Amino acid sequence: MIEDNILGAILAGGRSKRMGKDKLFLKLNNKTLIEHTIDKVKKYLGQVIVITNQENEIFSKNNLTTVKDCVEGQLGPLVGILTAMQWAKENLPKCSWVASFPCDTPFFPETIMQNFIAESKKKESLILCASSHGRKHNIFGLWSLELYDKLQDDLINKKVRKVQDWTKKHNIKNLEFKFKDYDPFFNINTNEDLEFAKKLSTRIKNEQK
Repeated sequence: MIEDNILGAILAGGRSKRMGKDKLFLKLNNKTLIEHTIDKVKKYLGQVIVITNQENEIFSKNNLTTVKDCVEGQLGPLVGILTAMQWAKENLPKCSWVASFPCDTPFFPETIMQNFIAESKKKESLILCASSHGRKHNIFGLWSLELYDKLQDDLINKKVRKVQDWTKKHNIKNLEFKFKDYDPFFNINTNEDLEFAKKLSTRIKNEQK
């Protein structure tokens, strides 16, 4: 069942400094990195937007709305989360949550969406973030719109920039994911990472045969 109480927000505003080129559109198994994320998220969430300052036919092809940062300067993912919250408040009156996803982590487990949907109904915490083997992955997060005013104030007036610095001030619940061979939250930052991802993808395919 598609969930309409949660807005999916794919954060694609990074500068790709270590890659040396825009990694959003790099190919992995004939799909761009961002399409791997798009395809997974759209299975579960009725509305998905991309937080980005650029346009590309991939977005229109997937009927995705693109939204530019509400605070200029490429100040990091917290601005992307605030932007998604603002868009939800203005466009989705029945929406209570934003689920955020990075654009460069193609192997993340789809069960994270199921967990986000289940946890949103429990309402035990205003923030939920993924972790694996004790390592936090704060960009994979579920954020209550009740936090909008606080996040806006901390970003603009208190100059808070790091996601972890902001989340630790709140009652954050971690969703722990266990793995054996590889961390499904492995993200691609360099050309070496991309080559590793290609080999890993081939291995996963062979194991599934």
